[in-house]
Amino acid sequence: MSTTIAPLTPERWADFEDLFGKQGACYGCWCTHFRLAPAERRASDKERNKDLIKARIEAGPPPGLLALEDGKAVGWMQIGPRADVPEWNNQGRGSAPVDPADAGDPDVWAISCFFIRVKARGRGITHRLVEGGIAFARESGARLLEACPIDLSRDSRSIGLFVGSSRVFEKAGFERLVERKPGRPLMRLVL
Repeated sequence: MSTTIAPLTPERWADFEDLFGKQGACYGCWCTHFRLAPAERRASDKERNKDLIKARIEAGPPPGLLALEDGKAVGWMQIGPRADVPEWNNQGRGSAPVDPADAGDPDVWAISCFFIRVKARGRGITHRLVEGGIAFARESGARLLEACPIDLSRDSRSIGLFVGSSRVFEKAGFERLVERKPGRPLMRLVL
């Protein structure tokens, strides 16, 4: 089956909505976790999260990429400048930038989240999204692309894999920068 990688533009909202389902993927997150401060997350719900991400998609530029098979979205990867996911830059996180100035640098990008349709897992969709993300970041003028994946997971369905697997990033050429939390390396690819 051939997989197409496409930026999430307003025209693709219905594909994204179908992929995330009625619950909004990951307990109604709608991929807003790194966009909202903890107090905002606690006060929010799946409908507000959905409205927030829809408004972000409509405002542009695309906040991520969709993997499509036979016209149906089977995967999602959030990618863009670090500033677009402010909580990812929080100094208490393993994903915090090595240089604090990188948090606001529009040329330093992050891959912060994935969501793969259950029936599509285990088929290399994440690898294809990362490959497409590298090209998307380069075309958009990024000079660095970072991720903070998980080293080990006993289960390919693990909720913790929303950050991706370090094996996927290693295969794509990312290098480990620092490991502030066990099993969660901050990784970088110089573009």
